[in-house]
This record gives sequence, C-alpha cells and structure tokens, in this order.
Amino acid sequence: MAKYLPEPYKIKMVETITLLPKEERAKRIREAGYNTFLLKSRDVYIDLLTDSGTNAMSDNQWAGLMMGDEAYAGSENWLHLEETVRELFGYKYVCPTHQGRGAENLISQILVRPGTYVPGNMYFTTTRAHQEMNGGAFVDVIIDEAHDPQLEGVPFKGNVDLDKYEALIKKVGADKIPYISVAVTVNMAGGQPVSMANLKAVYEMSKKYGVRVIFDATRCVENAYFIKKREPGYENRTIASIVHEMFSYSDGCSMSGKKDGIVNMGGFLATNEEEVYRQATSKVVVYEGMPSYGGMTGRDMEAFARGLREAMDYAYIEHRVEQVGYLGTRLIEAGVPIVRPVGGHAVFLDARAFLPHIPQPRFTAQALAAAIYEQSGVRSMERGIISAGRDKEGKDYTPKLELVRLTIPRRVYTNAHFDYVADSIAEVYARRDQVRGLKWVYEPPVLRFFTGRFEQI
Repeated sequence: MAKYLPEPYKIKMVETITLLPKEERAKRIREAGYNTFLLKSRDVYIDLLTDSGTNAMSDNQWAGLMMGDEAYAGSENWLHLEETVRELFGYKYVCPTHQGRGAENLISQILVRPGTYVPGNMYFTTTRAHQEMNGGAFVDVIIDEAHDPQLEGVPFKGNVDLDKYEALIKKVGADKIPYISVAVTVNMAGGQPVSMANLKAVYEMSKKYGVRVIFDATRCVENAYFIKKREPGYENRTIASIVHEMFSYSDGCSMSGKKDGIVNMGGFLATNEEEVYRQATSKVVVYEGMPSYGGMTGRDMEAFARGLREAMDYAYIEHRVEQVGYLGTRLIEAGVPIVRPVGGHAVFLDARAFLPHIPQPRFTAQALAAAIYEQSGVRSMERGIISAGRDKEGKDYTPKLELVRLTIPRRVYTNAHFDYVADSIAEVYARRDQVRGLKWVYEPPVLRFFTGRFEQI
C-alpha cells in the first residue's frame, strides 16, 4: 500500500534546479540580509516561499493561452472568466484585478473609513495594511484555539468566535463595522479551515445587525475539501457544490487567482451589491485597468477561468492537500514542532518551540527560515512578529504564533522533494542550539517582511 497518493497527472516538461554548495548558500543568505524574499531564484534548490503564482498550469490552461483575446475592452476571455466566477461562486458582479491585493485595495477604499473597525478571523498582512491605510482598525475575532499551534483535535481552527464578533458589534455599533472579513482558509493560523456551520452562523449574525460579510476566497477550494472530509453531511457532496454553498453565506469576496485559481497572475473582486460594483469599476480603471481586464492579459484570464474549473476536480484537490499533509507527517515523525492539524497549503513550523533560546524580539522565525536555507537550499518564509508589523504608535505587534511557512506550490514538486525537505529540517532541529537571532539593518515602514534586511547577533 502506498504511503501517499501518486500525482494525478503526468509530467510533460521539466525545469532544472541546482543545489549550491553549503558555503555558497551561507554567502547568499548573508548577502540577502537574512531575508529569504531577497534571495535570487537561481540560488534556491526547492522553493517553498509561497504558493502564490508559483503553480504549474495544465495542458488545458496552456492551450488556453493561445486563445488570448488581447482586446483592450470586452475581451472574450474576460467574458469567459466572468461567466465562470458567476457560475462557481454565485455572485452577480465581478471586477477583475491583477491579483488579490488589488481587490483588497478596492474593497477597502470603497467601504473602510477612518474610525471604523473590521473584524476578521485573524489578520493577513496585505489585507490589514489596506484596511489601516484607509483609517480602519482590524479586530481579531478568531477562536482562541487558533492561537495554540500544538493543539490538536480542533478540525476547524479558522472559525469565527461568534461571542467575540457580537461583543464587538455591541461595543462599537454596527454602523462602525463596514464588513467582517472571513478568510477561507486562514493563512496566518497555519492554513486552517472554517466550517460550513460557522460560515452560516456568521452570515446570519451579520444579517441580524446589518453588517456585510466579505470572504478572502484565495484558498476556498482547500477549505471546501476540509469541509467534505471533516464536516458531517458533506462527505458525499462535490467540491463545486460545497464552494457554491460557502459563498452563499457572503455578500462579496476578494480572490487571488494565484492560489486556488492555479495560475501565475490574476484576481478579482466579486459582490452582490450594484453600488459596490459601480464604485469598483470606477476605481479599477485608476489602479488596475479597464473593468474588462483589470491588469490581466486576455491569456491570463483564459488560464484563470480554466484553472478555477480544474480546481473543483476532487482528484486534483485531494492530492494537493494530502501532499501538504505528507510533508507534515514526515516532520512530526522526526520530532519537529509544527502547527497541528496540518493546513491546506503549507506546513508551518512552530519557531518558538523549535528555537526556544531565541526570544521573539530577536526574530525567531526569521532566523529559522535563514538557517533552513543555509542548511538545505530550501526557501521558506517568516510568519511572526516581522510579518505582523507595527501599530499606529510604532510598537511591534507580538502575535502568539511565531511561525515559518513551508508553502507548497500546486503541481510542482513530488514527494521525493518533500522527503529531502523533511530530512533537512530535521538536521537543523538536531543542531538548533547553534542558530543565532537577528536584528534590523533596514526596516521598511509597511509590509516590512518583503524587503527588510537583518544581520546576525
């Protein structure tokens, strides 16, 4: 019996990767300021920095590229993408953007005002940045269990805590809450899913108080898979039908097609409100492009439409999520502390437990990501105090979760690659007391994890 599912595809084309000698890797990470984002791609052996736009497209998607209608307005590919989003998600109006943060920018500018509050099931970096730049304040209303990386037995750690949500409404007033932001799944919690029952309950409470529900739909297909596997009553439902029901409990969504759209670029904002749509189409021209391409080429939109449909295939999403689970299982077997249960798009190392001798102000997760690259050539990324950023008074946010994300691109690597990753991280864990903390050399004012630079202490 195989220990893992074989890939539900054949490989037609390969890309050569090279493992640099260890002394060269040490030099490269030092030159990059111990920031894995600043490494050159050619210096990376296995790239687990992100699953955003790093996917391998199918033959059907590549064929679609040859059908790109590059008209400046009214492209046939846009009509196909619009039709696909309406069919799969059930929204009335769709506004294309170049990627997810383009949609976040639009919805934040349209709805967020100074003095408003945006509750959500844990922050995401770019989402909160847009909310704050428009004068809003993010309020975390995720269940407490999501902040405990070692806690098992909670199948839906991404759920909204309804008591926290209602308490915020009563405290500040529904008129001060433009919408609740619900991520499906929750990236910063370790890729944790939200149950259908919780989505329905959040929607019902929101309607009671007159608050919009806006989903971050970026990894919604992964969330649907977890509902199918873990929530009673959904085991015999198709992924497409689960996705459609999920989005019926919302008023709109932003989506980065670079994840569950299985493409390299693209996104959209969708809504059921005509006025929100009209404002979005007027703003998208300023920031992205015409409302019929939004920063994407015609071929991008065709690949995106086809990728969304492919993502609904059970064989595809089963292999995708179970491959992530395979890496998690290998690390657990090696005694490496990770976030449990394993999420849908990445394995998250618990950096606090991995490097207990490095305090959070010395950037535990950043130091660990740098050490993993030096040891193995594997690129990962920090998800902790650096990603969290600073508040309006300039003080660091200090999240309970100090994590390193090993993000799995879709249809790119085999489990042999993940065996190497697991073995390499186990080697770092065996000599974890030798890893040193970091300090700032350059700290950007916004989204500092992308371009910040560090040196070892």
